[in-house]
Amino acid sequence: MHAKTDSEVTSLAPSSPARAPAYFVQSPSHDGGDHKTATSFHSTPATSPPRHSHSSVGPHSRDSSTRFSAATSKKPRGLSGAHEKVAKGKNDWMKEVEAIEEEGLLDDDEMYRSRNTKRLYCLAFVVGFFVLFTFFALILWGASRSQKPRVSMKSITFQNFIIQAGTDASLVPTDMATLNSTVKFTYRNTGTFFGIHVAATPFDLTYNQLTLASGDMKNFYQTRKSQRSVNVVVLGNKVPLYGGGPSLTSTPAKPNSIPPIPLALSFTVRSRAYVLGHLVKPKFTIQVQCSVKLDVNKLNTPIALDKSCQYF
Repeated sequence: MHAKTDSEVTSLAPSSPARAPAYFVQSPSHDGGDHKTATSFHSTPATSPPRHSHSSVGPHSRDSSTRFSAATSKKPRGLSGAHEKVAKGKNDWMKEVEAIEEEGLLDDDEMYRSRNTKRLYCLAFVVGFFVLFTFFALILWGASRSQKPRVSMKSITFQNFIIQAGTDASLVPTDMATLNSTVKFTYRNTGTFFGIHVAATPFDLTYNQLTLASGDMKNFYQTRKSQRSVNVVVLGNKVPLYGGGPSLTSTPAKPNSIPPIPLALSFTVRSRAYVLGHLVKPKFTIQVQCSVKLDVNKLNTPIALDKSCQYF
């Protein structure tokens, strides 16, 4: 091949810009042979380097390679900054979590303390309420106990008194006593702030421990600071004497010849006040014992009892 002229190079360059010209390496002759052998080439064509390959030759290429290797050996600045931001974010997040956990622990501690404080307050309130309520109930009980009701006996009236022969339920012959009377008394409630429920045991008229007559009082309710007059019928119908009253007689042999018959009247009045419901309910008990003289000659005449009764 002969060398190309400048005109050919100029004409070929614009026509094929995309493809670089091929270069051939000519091997020198070893023994000074003929021109054909000397001009023959032994190597294969090599693809030319890029058009700007000359910029990488020389010291400039070495610096660039050194910079590239240094750049590749170090972490990228942008990536390391991201890692630092992530690490910083993690640290901040961990700090926030720790702060939140600490605040949560503090909140739990405060809630526990507040619950304990509320419980203590509730317990103190309940205990204080019961103490005050008990103290108030004791005051009411003491005040009510000092306001006892009063019973005042007025009179007893005998309507009839009969002694006659008869037989008891087992047909045993004995004397029988029939007695009819009315007892009158006054009951007064002195309480200023409570009413009273009143009941009584049977009213008994006895002669030498032998009950001749008995009567029951009806229960009633007495309001505060009030009183009432109570009448109780005391009677006995054909009560067997069994020899207990040989001196008893209802038919005088002569006018005004029968002496007065000593009798005993006894009963118990029971009162209960509900001051504070069923919590404060004081009780009052009054026992009454009266000495009565039955005069057969003065039937249907009231006999005063105001000076012949005792109260316990």
